[in-house]
Amino acid sequence: MLEKLQNERIPINIWADDIENSAMEQVYNLANYPFAFKHIAIMPDAHQGYGMPIGGVMATTEVVVPNAVGVDIGCGMCAIQTSVKADDVDTEKLKRILDKIRKRVPLGFSHHEVPQDESLMPQADISKLQIVSQEYQNALTQIGTLGGGNHFIEVQKSSSGFIWLMIHSGSRNLGLKVAEYYNDLAEAKRDEWESTVAKKKQLSFLPLDTLDGQNYMAEMNYCVEFALANRTLIMKHLQNVFAEEFENIEFGDMINIAHNFAALEKHYGRNVMVHRKGATKATDGLIGIIPGSQGAKSYIVEGKGNKESFNSCSHGAGRIMGRKQAQRNLDLDSVIAGLDKQGIIHSIKTKKDLDEAPEAYKNIEEVMDLQRDLVSVVTELTPLAVIKG
Repeated sequence: MLEKLQNERIPINIWADDIENSAMEQVYNLANYPFAFKHIAIMPDAHQGYGMPIGGVMATTEVVVPNAVGVDIGCGMCAIQTSVKADDVDTEKLKRILDKIRKRVPLGFSHHEVPQDESLMPQADISKLQIVSQEYQNALTQIGTLGGGNHFIEVQKSSSGFIWLMIHSGSRNLGLKVAEYYNDLAEAKRDEWESTVAKKKQLSFLPLDTLDGQNYMAEMNYCVEFALANRTLIMKHLQNVFAEEFENIEFGDMINIAHNFAALEKHYGRNVMVHRKGATKATDGLIGIIPGSQGAKSYIVEGKGNKESFNSCSHGAGRIMGRKQAQRNLDLDSVIAGLDKQGIIHSIKTKKDLDEAPEAYKNIEEVMDLQRDLVSVVTELTPLAVIKG
């Protein structure tokens, strides 16, 4: 831990060394939140979000806070090792592989033209899930799609020389609709629940002992499962493409880890609702994934179960520039030249792509150094080729 602040209602444990003022204001709001438990944990990739910073961890009693989960419920990472040696993959083959993937995995706002098989969806009685049931048919065209923003598919080389496949994606429009509905509901019922939290702090809550709170948890959990199903289908497409290119290829077990969710956990002898928003679970021995930006390393990690972070770690490098700021301030030619020099097949083509330039993100190696007490590195992964939405 880099710093512990103790001037608020509960302490703030900080693993970050450069948090912008707007994000720190949100951190203080969390530390004075009436339902917050024990302490607030701020990861090294922290930056401003809605209500709660991305890279924040908050445990609560009695309530769940939709904005402390975020709009892309269940967003997360998955990765898998192949038996292919990186030396056996040249640039032309990589480009052919990327072309095949793009034909099978819709990117950005694109969806499948036809609904996918329902067996790919999480199995649940959706008649009890108001928003999920309304959006279910749309979700059938969204499963197996990447999305835009910082979501990516990456072909990587491990420190031992093997090819790895990595995906960052979430619950698509389904998670957004659930998040928006329940945050609006929480705001609409502020008076009914006698909330003392100012609306401008964007931390409206749902009591866990109410039907509204229970419904949110049920729909949120479905979205977490949908996000996993989404990544699983994308990974299946990637595996099929690689199997077409490499005879007798073998794949390891898929690693999966989410970073936008709330879960009931026991900490300090009490059952509490742990909200991780842009933060990853890192219980003792748990294998997880911390990606860098395109152009930087990613890491397979093992959790250390640090109770001071509620068994959590960062979910990535974290932004140092807003999207519009990066597009305004970064030089397209120099960004492209830097990635080309590394030999990476990247996604920076035009000025609008600069919001995902490596320079828009924190240095992942520094981020990893700040959380040595949260995780240990199992495998280093270097990017070879990147697909963005």
